[in-house]
Amino acid sequence: MSDQDPSAPRGTRILVADDEPHIRRILATFLEGSGFHVKEVRDGAEALEELGGTTPYDLALLDIMMPEHTGLEVLALTRGMTHREGLPVVILTAKGQDAHREAAYRLGADDFLTKPFSPKKLLARIHDLTGSS
Repeated sequence: MSDQDPSAPRGTRILVADDEPHIRRILATFLEGSGFHVKEVRDGAEALEELGGTTPYDLALLDIMMPEHTGLEVLALTRGMTHREGLPVVILTAKGQDAHREAAYRLGADDFLTKPFSPKKLLARIHDLTGSS
């Protein structure tokens, strides 16, 4: 990983939850190339399993439309986990409906990005939310 972003803090871990394999791969490749450690999961149940565990995460990227549990359900349940109290969560969606956006923020999302989104904008938000510069 010689092309790592020097502003990405060592050990910063990001959970990527999306049911589309190609989206997960694109996000993981981009984020790992920017110096982050990425764990990919394919549905809401796997996301909840990861977030309910003890692996430290610095940020979660959750797709809204996933099997088992939607990203909004995962967000709501995560906000009830004491060990994930301050975890930054960014909701990703192909459907930028106002109702989804409002629900995400009401449930405690830190940001809401509509696909396709700018990788540069996503990276800037991750740096803001994880405290890296």
